[in-house]
Amino acid sequence: MSDHAVDPATETFLAHRNLLFTVAYEMLGSAADAEDVLQETWLRWIKVDLGQVRDQRAYLVRITTRQSLNRLRTMKRRRETYVGQWLPEPLLTAPDVAEDVELAESMSMALMLVLETLSPTERAVFVLREAFDVSYDEIAAAIGKSPAAVRQIAHRARQHVDARRPRQPVSPSETRAALESLQRALHTRDLQGLLDVLAPEVVMVGDGGGVKKAALRPVMGAEKVVRMILGLVGKVEATITTEPTVVNGSPALALRLDGGIDGIVAIRVEQARITGLYYVRNPEKLTRLESETPLALR
Repeated sequence: MSDHAVDPATETFLAHRNLLFTVAYEMLGSAADAEDVLQETWLRWIKVDLGQVRDQRAYLVRITTRQSLNRLRTMKRRRETYVGQWLPEPLLTAPDVAEDVELAESMSMALMLVLETLSPTERAVFVLREAFDVSYDEIAAAIGKSPAAVRQIAHRARQHVDARRPRQPVSPSETRAALESLQRALHTRDLQGLLDVLAPEVVMVGDGGGVKKAALRPVMGAEKVVRMILGLVGKVEATITTEPTVVNGSPALALRLDGGIDGIVAIRVEQARITGLYYVRNPEKLTRLESETPLALR
């Protein structure tokens, strides 16, 4: 017997930790809050009599869901005082996550923003059902509602999300191609190049958190977005570099000023053109970009 043997509760928790983090992050859009939820889940889990638990994974997901719901309700109030637009905290993810279309879509900045428009309960039901394929009975046990009520909530949430997300799935190669065009146009200050890669109805959302400069409201329309981008680039005296990265399972750009990370640009692509541009500059949200965050749907 090893002196370093792990007790069964810890072993089970660690085996499912990546899944539990992914559940909490998709519900909250914040890695820091997701980590807090995992801590609260762990404190409750070690008090459970494992002999009474039939499905330990499902039980852990249930605890994580409840803790995430509690936190989501307090975060809604916190968001009301947030300066400017709020974007999810970007996570550096392994390149192979981008090849898992289901995981990449569920983690994408575009979908996470749509989830922000759901009520906390709708978001929990949608995330558990659509991303993690949790049964209606299990979701009902997690959120304290009947399976019939959960089915209705799931249907309503799915309709809401489907009306707002891209019609066609976009491959990582299509996203990378659009990002490369954007990158080239930024480097050469190519006005026409920017207009070519941006859809006429493109929307740009910036998140500076009141710490870094960013538009306080979404910027709509290609010409306004180009003016905003060229204005930002033109005012910066430091050397700007852009490098490809993978954030939330999708190709993205990391912007650096004199070598230091200034922000992350994620995009939404439809029919080979950029319809959504998401620029996270809030320094508090740029702490998970040095090492990859492991994620899991199962």
